[in-house]
Amino acid sequence: MSRWSVLPNRLVVNTPSSPREKDPSGQSSGSPRFLIRPVEQQDLSEIAGILAKSFHLQPEFMRWLIPVMRMGIYEDLRNRLKSAPPHYSCLVALDQDDLIGTVEVGLRSFNPWQPRTSQYAYLSNLAVRSECRRKGAAMQLLEACDRVVLSWGFEDIYLHVLENNQSAKHLYEKSGYRLQDTDAGLTTWLLGQPRRLFLHKRLASISKANILTNQ
Repeated sequence: MSRWSVLPNRLVVNTPSSPREKDPSGQSSGSPRFLIRPVEQQDLSEIAGILAKSFHLQPEFMRWLIPVMRMGIYEDLRNRLKSAPPHYSCLVALDQDDLIGTVEVGLRSFNPWQPRTSQYAYLSNLAVRSECRRKGAAMQLLEACDRVVLSWGFEDIYLHVLENNQSAKHLYEKSGYRLQDTDAGLTTWLLGQPRRLFLHKRLASISKANILTNQ
């Protein structure tokens, strides 16, 4: 059985690491398999590697840029953690002692001129090692973010996904996200890049009491 507890600015999730059965679609079901916890300083290099490989540039011959991207991502993460605001959380998923995935959640503003009154929870940088996908880690990370956001007092969460990323779109739809808006910037019109879909999820159906009590 899972144990949830709230620490300042961070939600800690302790979950058992026993294997889960898969349904016919290949998705995992039953008891949580992976440990989800807040990021630690020693995790940053591995996280940077996972993110660089998950979001590397296309076409394939550009893969030589991955080490450069990894260094940049590492520095960005390190700086975010050093100056993290109260409503920011970076979570990692572990299989036994192996770090296999990560996600970030924080606050953004619909109106830059009224940042405090138009804030919303925004999820970003969800990534899982390629060899560990379709085992439930991404879904557990999403569920952990839901609880983090509720612990902040918000009942809605948003994210962006590229319209051609079918696997991510399926995952978010299964998690309860629905299309809010479509972003078509200059790169879409001039370079033919895929549009960004702005997705929204309402969290009101999740019991807030579960955040503050151990289960």
